[in-house]
Amino acid sequence: MSAQGVDDVKVADGAMAPAGRPSWLKPGLLWPIALSHAAVILVWWLAAEYAGIPRFILPSPEETLATLGSGSYAWVRNTAATVIEIYLGYAIAVCFGVALALGFYWFRWVSLMIFPLFVTLSMVPKVALGPLFVVWFGYGIDTNVFIAFTISFFPVLLTTWRGLREVEPDMLDLARALKATRWQIFTKIQFPNALPYIFSGMKVGSILAVAGAIVGEFIASESGLGYLMIQVQSVLDTAAMFMAVILLTIVGVLLYLAIMVLERLLVVQDARIQ
Repeated sequence: MSAQGVDDVKVADGAMAPAGRPSWLKPGLLWPIALSHAAVILVWWLAAEYAGIPRFILPSPEETLATLGSGSYAWVRNTAATVIEIYLGYAIAVCFGVALALGFYWFRWVSLMIFPLFVTLSMVPKVALGPLFVVWFGYGIDTNVFIAFTISFFPVLLTTWRGLREVEPDMLDLARALKATRWQIFTKIQFPNALPYIFSGMKVGSILAVAGAIVGEFIASESGLGYLMIQVQSVLDTAAMFMAVILLTIVGVLLYLAIMVLERLLVVQDARIQ
């Protein structure tokens, strides 16, 4: 199949057309986001100052931010450990999920044999397996990376496999009529068509990766924001716990935003799964 013919099919499909300016970056849409977050902070401050709630239950925003100036919490070290666990576990999950979905699509007998097993394993609560992971792998970042991976990879696998199977039959017939090779059909039609599904699974997986890393830190860790929360809980240092949650949220939001930016660079707006 000629390169021009393949490009004509690709443009007709529209999966890789220029994404344009991200809609969420438009000034008119930024202020509602900022306003909603400011409203939450305001309600938090009003409740802490005027609702008569004890400080060890609900610290004020000022007290929470003040914990960043204390070196006893080792914020940089603990945050860095959590970032490594989340991002590394998530990256492995994306690579493994996409690669496995390709294997399932190309070799149907593999999917018939292995996919039901992955469904069964995904039904097992990973929190319940946490103590076993500690016995098998010991304490440390490696164990938490593995937990983040096991929790977050299945949505990527499932959505990628579905995306590869959702190509319009007419588009495939047209490519075959133009004498396209199997590799050309995959790279020009099937994979671009699957990208919206892949990014949909990546978004879900990013949320689960954050949860997985924190679960691992609660169970087996010597550093990280989850580990820090367990340590300060015993002395009712709620302000530090709030700050750890805020930092963890920022880490997760940055990962999610990075996925959104990448999606808008690679997927046309009309093809995105909202």
